[in-house]
Amino acid sequence: MAYDAFLLLSFGGPEHPDDVMPFLRNVTRGRGIPEERLAEVAEHYYHFGGVSPINQQCRDLLAAVTADFRAHGVTLPTYWGNRNWQPMLADTMAQMRDDGITSALGFATSAYGGYSSCKQYWEDIAQARAKVGPGAPAVAKLRQFHDHPGFVAPHTDAVTAALAQLDPARRASTRIVFTAHSIPVSMARTAGPDGGRYEAQLHETAALVHAAAAPDLPWDLVWQSRSGPPQVPWLEPDINDHLKALVGDVTDVVVSPIGFVSDHLEVLWDLDNEARDTAAELGLGYARAATPGTDPRFVTMIRELVEERTNGVARERLGTLPVWDQCPANCCPPPQRRGVS
Repeated sequence: MAYDAFLLLSFGGPEHPDDVMPFLRNVTRGRGIPEERLAEVAEHYYHFGGVSPINQQCRDLLAAVTADFRAHGVTLPTYWGNRNWQPMLADTMAQMRDDGITSALGFATSAYGGYSSCKQYWEDIAQARAKVGPGAPAVAKLRQFHDHPGFVAPHTDAVTAALAQLDPARRASTRIVFTAHSIPVSMARTAGPDGGRYEAQLHETAALVHAAAAPDLPWDLVWQSRSGPPQVPWLEPDINDHLKALVGDVTDVVVSPIGFVSDHLEVLWDLDNEARDTAAELGLGYARAATPGTDPRFVTMIRELVEERTNGVARERLGTLPVWDQCPANCCPPPQRRGVS
């Protein structure tokens, strides 16, 4: 199939203090979250001046991808649309329609399967196309990339660099702690064709990074950024609880947010503030590994994913879990909404 554009899909984030509450209402629409809870979460954004870094990170990534495309003869124009804040996806797709775009390849800023990390983006596309109406471009998804060398290698080097920040004399009592966004257990353990792919892919990525960066050290996969009502089970342990459980056996930790492609607000708040403070209170040495961001290998990976679909370039993969271009219709069911947070 011929494609005539590239579309970057992301979560979106506020870029001014006045944006914060409207943004949070967009994120939680239909979930019955009370305003007072949103006000609590808003304080995380106000801590950083009311600005989430994710939009600028998307601008930087799109600029890098555009330059890489041009340098390697990929002629697709590039666009960017968000789920929750400007530029909203429907507005971007309207612009694409007006520019004569009919069929695009979509790249979501999440490496993993799952409802929020994958399927919801394609629901967003369907909703945006319906809003745009006649002439709205079709968008085909690019595959998940949790085990692509261009994603694994930057995380690997980041863990190596973080280890170098710690006391080498205490390496024998150092542990690697990989983190990702927690999700409801009901969503993670679905018995459908997804079969718990989110957890499985994260474990595979963690194992790949660990084997390349620090095979002599023990490691764990834990969770962060939990939200939702307390009576609904989410994946555990939380990073802060896990750090407390390590005391006595571990002197230092490297925390690697392999669940993320850039240092957006949840990384900065949950890991650089809360988890770092927890480690300090416990007397643990702490170093947080970086995310890929605009690492040239990650940018190259995006082009290679495009070339898989447009030129039949062979897939670059380090893992063994199955991947596919077209998700089954009944994969990754949405979470059941129960109560409020």
